[in-house]
Amino acid sequence: MGNDNIVWIGMDTDAKKNQVALYRGWETQPAAEWEAGMDEKGIKRLIERLKREEGEVRCVYEAGPCGYELYRKLRKAGIGCDVIAPSLTPKKASDRVKTNRRDARNLGRLYRAGELTVIGVPDEKQEALRDLTRAREDVREDLTRRQHRLNRFLARQGCHYQDGEKWTQKHWAWIRKIRLEDSNAETVREESIRAVEQSQEQLKTYDAKIEENAGKPEYAKKVERYQTLRGVKTVTAMTIVAEVWDMRRYGRAPQFMGSTGLVSSERSTGDHERRGKITKTGNAHLRRVLVEAAWHYRHRPIAGQAIKKRRQGQPEAVVSIAERADQRLNRKFRRMVDRYNKKPVIAAVAVARELAGFIWAIGQLQD
Repeated sequence: MGNDNIVWIGMDTDAKKNQVALYRGWETQPAAEWEAGMDEKGIKRLIERLKREEGEVRCVYEAGPCGYELYRKLRKAGIGCDVIAPSLTPKKASDRVKTNRRDARNLGRLYRAGELTVIGVPDEKQEALRDLTRAREDVREDLTRRQHRLNRFLARQGCHYQDGEKWTQKHWAWIRKIRLEDSNAETVREESIRAVEQSQEQLKTYDAKIEENAGKPEYAKKVERYQTLRGVKTVTAMTIVAEVWDMRRYGRAPQFMGSTGLVSSERSTGDHERRGKITKTGNAHLRRVLVEAAWHYRHRPIAGQAIKKRRQGQPEAVVSIAERADQRLNRKFRRMVDRYNKKPVIAAVAVARELAGFIWAIGQLQD
């Protein structure tokens, strides 16, 4: 079927309404525009309206806080629908006007021209697992912020801990012994402690649930194989599984690297090649766990008891990939820091990019 017989639907969605722009074939202007509700009744009416069109109907909207319920209902009704990455939607530098109607029109035209990057939509089970790992990440960030607030508050009261690492049992004992004369300040201290402890308990709950899921048959093999890599433990491995699901959908390693936003931006013209900071146009959750894991490669590539145990019983091909990663990524980290005087944080990002390649290689061996 040629594009002349296809009906292209661009949709700009939010929690309450859906702005729709309908193009038939290569028409320059929308043949119809309307606003539909995002509740069950509104989506039902949208489906009925689209089914009255002759020929194939293809819909598109940007991934966002509304999730994928619209996608699933359209697909279930036999209507083609794609979800695209909003960060990769082409935008004109001169276009400073943004309205729902203009956005819906632009999506319809760009979709018809093949200029949009379609993302893989998870099923309900995968989305629930991803929500679990992302909720754990949110709690970890909340815990860090609450710890920093408590530290800064105590410092303003003249209480400075100088007897070792913070947030150890010894540090906690020191915090609990503090008593502030002003009742208001003492209330802040007590409630700040309570907030930190609450986040710690939430984190334990999420970690236990993630550990439980990691042992399930559908996840266990993938998790165990990813854990052969240094710095990749259960939470990191489950984050990779939840965010990617099937690594084989990436045909080449650079495609997976690009999806994490860890590749360098580029502004090249003629014979001049300029590379800048990483693009950050990708999955921020994957990017974070990969950078965290990359820091482990600053140490000498000697496998300790923990990593040996994780590699025990794994296929030879998987262990070989992990061992090559040990050598290559440590050399890269040390070379960037020691020879080229790069900041360790820059070296960690560069190593994370290559670590993504080794994760991709292991993911191709999943069966």
